[in-house]
Amino acid sequence: MTGHVAVLGAGSWGSAFAKILADAGRDVTIWARRERVAEAIRTTRTNPEYLPDLRLPDRVSATSDAGEAISGAEVVVLAVPSQTLRANLAGWTGFLAPDSTLVSLMKGIELSTTKRMSEVIVEAAGVAPDRVAVVSGPNLAPEIALEQPAATVVACTDVSRATLVQRSITTPYFRPYTNDDVTGCELGGAVKNVIALAYGIACAMGLGDNTRAMLITRGLAETARLGVALGADPLTFAGLAGMGDLVGTCSSPLSRNRTFGEHLGRGETLEQAQTATRQTAEGVKSCLAIRDLARAHAVEMPITEQVERVCHEGVDPGVAMAALMSRTTKPE
Repeated sequence: MTGHVAVLGAGSWGSAFAKILADAGRDVTIWARRERVAEAIRTTRTNPEYLPDLRLPDRVSATSDAGEAISGAEVVVLAVPSQTLRANLAGWTGFLAPDSTLVSLMKGIELSTTKRMSEVIVEAAGVAPDRVAVVSGPNLAPEIALEQPAATVVACTDVSRATLVQRSITTPYFRPYTNDDVTGCELGGAVKNVIALAYGIACAMGLGDNTRAMLITRGLAETARLGVALGADPLTFAGLAGMGDLVGTCSSPLSRNRTFGEHLGRGETLEQAQTATRQTAEGVKSCLAIRDLARAHAVEMPITEQVERVCHEGVDPGVAMAALMSRTTKPE
């Protein structure tokens, strides 16, 4: 690959991913929505609002002009909040090169359509599905910024594009694998945020390891049920994009969704939790879309249902847990 890579989004994961690309030998341009963030990256080599301790490599530049970032890019990485993707793409599509590869770092389901992020990209950008790759796995940005060993999955229906992205992000500390199960990888990444909210709620309620293990394993079960109903490979959920991402997001205090759940578990309102965390917890919005997607396919997702009730119906976490435990038992 000879052209530069555009990373659209200057949050924690977008910034860390730009570092990975640069460390793998690529020239990277980050698009930041706010000019002050772009200027800080250009002048101080840091992103003070998200990863202040990360010094970005010299191969990383930044701009608040999306057209400037995208122009000439062979790979365009999308790292914006999932519910803003469609609106952003409306202004970006005209800058895309005819055969550029679009890489989604987003882990959510669109509220109004229940579409996965790759489906939104295909529809909004008017590109073929095989031009879209998805990156998913236990990728906690602060740890990767410190170059702690991590792995991820690059999923694309076009194996050659998956391989191109894989080679573009392979470093001594970051190991990508390829997969053609885009549906499974995206669902694993989206639903794990909802389960992590439940996990955080349980932690704040003082519940122990039995409860936490139950939420992880049963959360994985309902993720896989939905995935199979949508045509995903069940084995995907046993790997990095399934169990790996779920365990990482639930167990780490660095996880925004777990942290948000902890605030809810302490009895805070949705608004109070949002004020306290100051970052996007994708699971809060996605739980609505995932619930609707599950109902449309007659898939039972009891943990997701109760998270939605706590987040959006004001149900007390203790009442939600009691409802989860009082369900009719079935064979595992």
